[in-house]
Amino acid sequence: MQQPSSKGRRAPHWALSVALLGLFSTGVNAEQPTTPAMPQSAADTPFASDREAVIWRQDELKDLERLLRQLRFDLVNNQDARGAAPRLAELQEKATQAHFLPAFIAGTHGPGSDAKPDIWEEWDEFSAGFTDLEEKVSILIEAAEQEDYRAATRAFSDVGLSCRSCHRAYRYD
Repeated sequence: MQQPSSKGRRAPHWALSVALLGLFSTGVNAEQPTTPAMPQSAADTPFASDREAVIWRQDELKDLERLLRQLRFDLVNNQDARGAAPRLAELQEKATQAHFLPAFIAGTHGPGSDAKPDIWEEWDEFSAGFTDLEEKVSILIEAAEQEDYRAATRAFSDVGLSCRSCHRAYRYD
């Protein structure tokens, strides 16, 4: 199900399928967002084990943090939207529910994980944080595409606030 990425880790190619499935499964009530189901075991995901899912999500979140640092340099410091375009596309692809939520298998907190058990107790709120992040990223991309660096700086700040609010609530520091 997963193919090795250029970094030697496995990257899920199922994320697009999950996103498309979500679009088609909304049916008539397309206005009401649906919360993706919480994976109950590794068998419900493309991961071979709970541990693999934890390691993958930690690595992916660290990569996302590095990507945001690079984008800050591109957009805020250098005001280079064209140079930032490939990283913005990567951010839009990765900073999503479809990309991350399957790696949050029920109960995968505790030793070796920075995740608080509140994630699974407050699944709807937790997954809504990714919806908020997706919206903030879209605003950032729109500002960058228009080469409006003042708006991009504000949007970049909002992306960071979205990340931090989730981390405060759902991650041990």
